[in-house]
Amino acid sequence: MPLVKIFAKQTLQKPIPLVPLQSKLCDIWGTKPNTTKLMLQRVEDWTNESFQEDCYVDIRAKGTEARTREVVLGGMKKVQDAFREHDLIANVRLETYEGPRYFHLPPTTSS
Repeated sequence: MPLVKIFAKQTLQKPIPLVPLQSKLCDIWGTKPNTTKLMLQRVEDWTNESFQEDCYVDIRAKGTEARTREVVLGGMKKVQDAFREHDLIANVRLETYEGPRYFHLPPTTSS
C-alpha cells in the first residue's frame, strides 16, 4: 500500500485536491485507490530550504524488483508533474520497504 503524506503550510492558499491527485498517482505507480492512501497534514511552519515548495510529499511504498532506482526516480518526477498540474510545487521523497517487514491492521467493521 503506497502511503502518501502531503505536508503543506497552514498559510498555503492553493487547494490540494486529494482525489484527483490520488487518481493520477495510481496511474503513475500502477496501483488502485483502495491501496493508495493520501493524507494531508497542515503544518504551522518548517525550516526554509532553497526549494520554495508548496508541499512536501513523503511516499512510502513496497520495494519490488520492477521498482528500480531509475523507475522510482522517473515516477517521482511524474508525481511532481501531477502536483504541478494543480499549480503546486512539490518536494518529493520516496522510501521503499521490504514486503515481509510490512504489517497492516485495518479497522474491523462491527456486525
